[in-house]
Amino acid sequence: MAECVLWEHLKKSQMGIPFRRQHIIDCYIADFFCMPSKLVVEVDGGYHQLPEQIISDEERTKRLNQLGYKVIRFSNEEVLNDIENVLKTIKHNII
Repeated sequence: MAECVLWEHLKKSQMGIPFRRQHIIDCYIADFFCMPSKLVVEVDGGYHQLPEQIISDEERTKRLNQLGYKVIRFSNEEVLNDIENVLKTIKHNII
């Protein structure tokens, strides 16, 4: 649900134009990807708080960074409760 909310707000703000949803990079599926900025935006649900998932997310972020991508992450709660700040953060990271 949070991913849908973010997608709708990206489209309304005109930032959604360069973004793709669920784009494959290497062996990962990125929630949102902006090619011009090589920016990956991930929306993490509750299972991302599990220790094994935290390690997996860190490894994923490290690998994407090695491939030249910048990764920013938001929790479901951030997207649902503070979408304006989420959009500001994304806009700040778009080149």
